[in-house]
Amino acid sequence: MFSAEHIHPMVVHFPIALIISGYLAEVTHLFIKKEPVLKEFHFWLLAAGSLSAFAAYFSGAFLTSTVPPEATAVYSRHELFAELTVFTTLVNTALMLYLKLEKKDETRLKWLAFALNTITVILLFITGHNGGVLVYDYLLK
Repeated sequence: MFSAEHIHPMVVHFPIALIISGYLAEVTHLFIKKEPVLKEFHFWLLAAGSLSAFAAYFSGAFLTSTVPPEATAVYSRHELFAELTVFTTLVNTALMLYLKLEKKDETRLKWLAFALNTITVILLFITGHNGGVLVYDYLLK
């Protein structure tokens, strides 16, 4: 039977796919091919990834059951890195929106956005790793 606890495992894949795909589009645009569609693609994937990261965080924070006592350290790390991921992706989306609206997306500020996006992807991997450890080492036993 479906319960609210099932929402987080279903939603969490969207920010992973969207943010990483957006990052790959950005890397391709910056370093391989200066294709304007890749820049647009990156922006919209990042925006959708930000919204889905926000949804994934709140579905995990409010709709999952309590974790076993021996998993609290892993759960705390997972939650901390999830918060950092959501924060950096929202800040980066706001920065990208500002650059886009002010037509400054081809200035040096694009490198700040790229650095923030790189940090976001690293945080996303750490969050996912801790989530996987939490599920496979503690919750599915």
